[in-house]
Amino acid sequence: MLIVCPACASEYRIDAEKVGAAGRSVRCAACRETWFIGPDDVAAGVLAEMNAEADPFNAALDSQAPEPAAPATPAAAIEEPAPRRRPPPKAARKPKRTGARRLSPAFAAGLAAAALLPLALLGRATVVRAMPQTAALYAGIGLAVNLRGIDFVDIAAFQTPAEGAEPARLVVEGDLVGVARERVTVPPVEIEVRDEHGQSLYRWSVPGPRAALEPGERARFKASLSAPPAQGRRIEVRFAETRPAAATEER
Repeated sequence: MLIVCPACASEYRIDAEKVGAAGRSVRCAACRETWFIGPDDVAAGVLAEMNAEADPFNAALDSQAPEPAAPATPAAAIEEPAPRRRPPPKAARKPKRTGARRLSPAFAAGLAAAALLPLALLGRATVVRAMPQTAALYAGIGLAVNLRGIDFVDIAAFQTPAEGAEPARLVVEGDLVGVARERVTVPPVEIEVRDEHGQSLYRWSVPGPRAALEPGERARFKASLSAPPAQGRRIEVRFAETRPAAATEER
């Protein structure tokens, strides 16, 4: 409970049970005033504290009390809200039909070319035989076509010096290897001498070393030319289209 000094108004809080039923004397620590607190003073102090604690609670209840209801409006005066119209449901999108899609001519041509490409690569020899102009196309992509079924291997060209009455001589030799799956005829071999600008200076041919080659078989050819052109810088070896007049042609 709260007590107040009658002399200096200093306030102190003490336990009401320590006062007892007979009362007791207390002394102010500030002014040393002494006064007596009886049972009536204790009851009044406890009641005052209870009222002080109850006031905030009552005020809170008053603030939360519901306001009086407004007088009821006649039913006829109440306006009913207008009915809300629901938006029509959206039509579900139909899945696009991919099967009925028309292909453009260019795309269709590309598909056809892609489908025929493996056949054109595997059977390029047949294609070139039917259309010789396609040989350059295959060679341009690094797929030269060998219609003869024979490869030139280990080609060597060298010149022997002149000795006495013997003039200098150009010698060209190498191996022919059968690369076809069947036996092939060996055509004549043609040799051409070119200058540094690629211009042809001289050309001659020799018969093949054998009439035919089996798959994987190898045969060596040799050709020579006396007094070769002094401007010669390059040698080209290929198969001749016609049969040579002699095995070795000298000028």
